[in-house]
Amino acid sequence: MKDKIKVGIPRALLYHKYDVLWSTFFKTLGVDIVLSPKTNKEILENGKKLSMDEACLSLKIYMGHIDYLKDKVDYILVPRIVSLEKHMKLCTNFSALYDIVRNTFNINILNYNVDVDKKIYEEDSFIKMGQELGFSKSEASMSYNLAKKEEYKQSKIRYILEKRKLYSKKTKVLLVSHGYNLNDNLVGEIIKEILDEMDVEVIMGNVINVDGDKQLYKTISPRLYWTYNQELLNTIMEFKNDVSGIILVSTFPCGPDSLVNEMCMRKIDIPIINILIDELSAKEGMQTRIESFIDIIKKEEIYE
Repeated sequence: MKDKIKVGIPRALLYHKYDVLWSTFFKTLGVDIVLSPKTNKEILENGKKLSMDEACLSLKIYMGHIDYLKDKVDYILVPRIVSLEKHMKLCTNFSALYDIVRNTFNINILNYNVDVDKKIYEEDSFIKMGQELGFSKSEASMSYNLAKKEEYKQSKIRYILEKRKLYSKKTKVLLVSHGYNLNDNLVGEIIKEILDEMDVEVIMGNVINVDGDKQLYKTISPRLYWTYNQELLNTIMEFKNDVSGIILVSTFPCGPDSLVNEMCMRKIDIPIINILIDELSAKEGMQTRIESFIDIIKKEEIYE
């Protein structure tokens, strides 16, 4: 019996956005997935050694996950996503990932491209990727369509679960960042632990209301063209009146986040704190700032 193809997926960057899409697509095709573990200090240190000093912390973590998988699978999935809508862009890291990984590692890369501005669409790219793995066009197409349905379903569930938290009698805080920050073991998980210890209800700011208004972000910035930052602003505008404060989280030195976070600090009229994390950040330092912020908003709740 022929061994199944093993595709490695780094538990970093876009995994935290497309985990359902990827896992459903490959599992429907009968491909084995090997997922790297949650980020740990060894993964981070290896990623730092393999990255340029100027790379953001999130990219350094990603490189560490690639390094973990390099000898364990037949292929490693490394997408190249430039634009998801016309005249909109993503952070340049996502368009450069393929080249960065290819120039750093001697591995078999499984790649798909999405660049709507150049009429390179997600569905066509997934079908092509399935064919490269030896499956027929119809098999790849069916797997993609099933994966998209499951992605939509799980996105709705995640959104509903966050909305339910608004009924909590605890102090509610909207924790805003990309999924690859909020769900990373050495970044967002630490912040969630601190807030949990303070008995705070954390509303995850990376959920997407798939049936909601996609233009809410224009209240803050009518010309913002980074798609993933648009999504975060949409969530902020939807939840801001139901929480007592907002915690913005970004990894140094993310350009899009630094600009968007500054706009939020200036234009949103509720308590906001910006937590910038780099490879030297310690839990103790974050804890002091977060505790002070929570103390302030709890006092404001008393006087309302």
